[in-house]
Amino acid sequence: MVVEQIITGGDRNFGYVIADEASKDAALVDPSYDPGRLVQWARDQGYRVRYILVTHDHEDHTNGNAGARKLTGAPIVAHRLAETKADLRADEGDELELGDLVIRVIHTPGHNPSHVCYLVGDAVFTGDTLFVGKVGGTDFGEGARQEYDSLHRKLMTLPGETRVYPGHDVGLQPISTIDHERRTNPFLRQRSFEDFVNLKRNWQEYKRRHGIP
Repeated sequence: MVVEQIITGGDRNFGYVIADEASKDAALVDPSYDPGRLVQWARDQGYRVRYILVTHDHEDHTNGNAGARKLTGAPIVAHRLAETKADLRADEGDELELGDLVIRVIHTPGHNPSHVCYLVGDAVFTGDTLFVGKVGGTDFGEGARQEYDSLHRKLMTLPGETRVYPGHDVGLQPISTIDHERRTNPFLRQRSFEDFVNLKRNWQEYKRRHGIP
């Protein structure tokens, strides 16, 4: 499996190309702002784009969908709750074949009701649910509760060596692993949901005290 991580614009948004080397089939993840760049990279490597995968229904992650579809003819895949235009609607546990690879859909509401992560082999594309050293923004009520459950009941149950590919370059490094995040991410180290919300409320002060950019 090949993963190409590309800064596309916006607020340090990441877009991705996932490719199966044997079949030359590829998928794009959140090709926002600069879909042509991702498509061209895939073509330069000899890959055929089969899917355009949407992590969640926010404009900074969906604004490249139409352009990517026009360039490739590939279907747009989004959660069934997403308002963005999609050709295929996905939900928890659904699977898509990409050559010899399998793309598994993990519904992770919280930052957005339509949020999904995509697990492909030993890599998970986490959008705005999990960043390197941080988590996605939510309210302090139901959204936070959903995100807390998505993180602990779904993402943190993945094998520790699973590589984490986030939706924005806002951490100290561009990629991580589930085990590294479990051990070092301050939001995942909180002992209770109440502590998790308290950190969200006081994140700016926490960053100041700990020298986090």
